[in-house]
Amino acid sequence: MIAAITRKGKSPLRLNALIGGFGFASLILFSLLVMVFSPYDPIETDFLNRFSGPSAAHWFGTDEYGRDLMTRIAHGAFVSLRVSALAILLAMLIGAVIGLPSGYFGGWLDKTLMVIVEAIMAFPGLLLVLGIMTALGPNEAGVIIALGISYSPPIARVLRGTVFSLREKEFVESSRLIGNNELTTILRHILPNCISPLTVIATSIFTAALLSETALSFLGLGVPPPAPSWGGMLADSRIFLSLNAWMGILPGLAISVALLSVNLIGDALRDTFDPQMRNL
Repeated sequence: MIAAITRKGKSPLRLNALIGGFGFASLILFSLLVMVFSPYDPIETDFLNRFSGPSAAHWFGTDEYGRDLMTRIAHGAFVSLRVSALAILLAMLIGAVIGLPSGYFGGWLDKTLMVIVEAIMAFPGLLLVLGIMTALGPNEAGVIIALGISYSPPIARVLRGTVFSLREKEFVESSRLIGNNELTTILRHILPNCISPLTVIATSIFTAALLSETALSFLGLGVPPPAPSWGGMLADSRIFLSLNAWMGILPGLAISVALLSVNLIGDALRDTFDPQMRNL
């Protein structure tokens, strides 16, 4: 459908950006409004109203403990999105610490740092995350650290390749000639030119981090209960679907909206920063 519209002259960049931005903004706005105006606490139980369906009192129904599903989904959105965003920021920091000097200096430093990257990549992503989480225990900080380490190698490699192509450019040579030291040259002249590819890969990795956070919570290794998280809500709903299908459908729908929206935004960013993709 999107492809058909674009052939008629509608920009895929604008269409993807509009749909993705609207979906993500709607999810955030919905969560904010519910968190501010909902009269229910996301962890407070009400055993007299267990497994109730959608009603005027509980628009999305309640779970096995009588907790309001709409309130828990809204709070779970900020848990899942916050953890994923912080994990990506950590991955970008680790990737920058490895990728920038590796691409700029080359030689033995490049080889040493790339060995570290390859050692991390040698482990399957989820297996590495599970190993780190086993050592750190199920908590939010542990999830952020585990995902940040796991997703730092692709960022480091992208930065390395970008810096490698920039280090011989005229503006970098000019920076050296006027007496700037290596750190100043990297931070002031090279790093700003890495923002575009870094933004694109960070957006694409965000969806993977969100899925991983959901999987960890589903397995009981994410944010510990009773704090709400989308993955934890999906795990709780497995044995109660026959009593209240909304317990699994609604968090799954929220995850789908978040993933689709971020993917569409990532496609728009990729098209913006890649002229070859824009001309297809």
